[in-house]
Amino acid sequence: MFTGIITDVGVITELEQQGDLRARIKTAYDTQGIDMGASIASDGVCLTVVDLGPDWYDVQISAETLSKTNLGHDGWQVGKRVNLERALKVGDELGGHIVSGHVDGVATVVEIRDEGDSTRVTLEAPKELARFIAPKGSVALNGTSLTVNEVEGQKFGINFIPHTKDVTTWGEVSVGDPVNLEIDTLARYVARLQDTL
Repeated sequence: MFTGIITDVGVITELEQQGDLRARIKTAYDTQGIDMGASIASDGVCLTVVDLGPDWYDVQISAETLSKTNLGHDGWQVGKRVNLERALKVGDELGGHIVSGHVDGVATVVEIRDEGDSTRVTLEAPKELARFIAPKGSVALNGTSLTVNEVEGQKFGINFIPHTKDVTTWGEVSVGDPVNLEIDTLARYVARLQDTL
């Protein structure tokens, strides 16, 4: 489990197809404190550490993960910066919302505009996920816990303050970018309950 509070921005330094896709991610984390098999959310995707070095870790990415995330939409290339978060530990501050790292689909950035020092980003969700997104609700986008400002059909808006743009990859976003979308777990269960009533 994660909180959607990004704690490092890593860089993909190697990609190699070995049956599954293997990626090496350079990080500022103290890798001596990372166990083999640990889960690290990388752009919001919960991935398992399969090898470690002094300032990097390797993950294997299955075909299923590639098909459901922006990793398989030419989203990951050598040199790309990615949002990172280590798994939540008992007693950690829960500053965002509960995030599983299980991406539900890929949204697309359709508009970016500055509003004062902040930036408003409008995204379009896949039709089957749009019903789970509500104004003032939470979503995780590329692993970042965010509050939804407005919703219109499949489109929804997010406001990024300067701090968020500085400590994540959101300061680099462009129109057309594919974005990993994880809907709020509570929204999923509320919708499921309504469907059964």
